Amino acid sequence: MKLRESGMPEEEYWESLFDAELILDRLGIDATVRDVAELGCGYGTFTLPVAGRIRGVIEAYDIEPAMVERTIRRAREAGLDNVRAEVRDVLAEGFGSEPRTKDACLLFNILHGEEPERLLAHAARAVHPGGRVLVIHWRYDPTTPRGPSLEIRPRPEQIIEWARRTNMLRFVAPVVDLPPWHYGLRFTGLQANDRP
Repeated sequence: MKLRESGMPEEEYWESLFDAELILDRLGIDATVRDVAELGCGYGTFTLPVAGRIRGVIEAYDIEPAMVERTIRRAREAGLDNVRAEVRDVLAEGFGSEPRTKDACLLFNILHGEEPERLLAHAARAVHPGGRVLVIHWRYDPTTPRGPSLEIRPRPEQIIEWARRTNMLRFVAPVVDLPPWHYGLRFTGLQANDRP
């Protein structure tokens, strides 16, 4: 399912809007992380730096074939052999790998879609108990240079509530400041006996 207001600008401009290394540092993506799933890889803006930090494989998905092709090409050019990217509608098909096997799942700038709770539930099923679902989104601020319209742009407390309603995720406070334009949220997958 293609998300509303999901068009991408030119690659160079898009990548100028993020400090990817700072974001990954603050979210704790490092060599302690093994396997990762990423929904909405786009140009590979985060896929490549994640691949360079983790011990395992990053499985990256996007609904747009051109985005997947670009991510694969960039990974090849960078000599990264731990990137697997494919075209997939995760809402319709799930992540396509064994459930509860990922250390982390990335939902970056994607929860303004029509079914954010379903996306969070798919992400929760992808990570092992104690695994992390990591979210970033545009601040709820009309001065941001990009991002979905404020009518559909989620605030942190909305995403925290959506995650709570999955009954599969626990919020790890605090909300993370990701300058200049984003905030981050960290959730952990619950053990079966932790679920309400």
